Amino acid sequence: MFVHFAFRVNGADLPPGNALFRTFFEAGDAFHEGSAGTEIDLPVADEDVVVMKRRASAFAGTDLDLVLRAGGVDTLAIAGVATSAMVAATCYDAADRGYEVTVLRDGCADGDPAMHDFFMDAVFPSRGFEVVSCAGWPGEPR
Repeated sequence: MFVHFAFRVNGADLPPGNALFRTFFEAGDAFHEGSAGTEIDLPVADEDVVVMKRRASAFAGTDLDLVLRAGGVDTLAIAGVATSAMVAATCYDAADRGYEVTVLRDGCADGDPAMHDFFMDAVFPSRGFEVVSCAGWPGEPR
């Protein structure tokens, strides 16, 4: 499954008063739907599912939960950009929906490396999320 983030070019989906999202939107094409910056830079096979998100959580306003449940998925390994924002929001939302959550430490990044480490070392484990390296996943079945 691939989830990518973008706003409509006209900003119709930009939440009013949200400084973080306004910053992304004003950064230009990197966050505008249809631009090269929002495309998935990995091979996508016909059987893969691609979800466009417009909020921090990959679940908010998308059909991700529906697709996962239809496939019988109950455990997620999450990787992504903005550990302290997008990754965290998706992890919390997934846990609220009853998924078991594993976070792939070296599959995530944050603009502030210290913040990334703080979430990986303190926040995520304290919320019951397993944190492993990409090489360490999948681990032994539970």
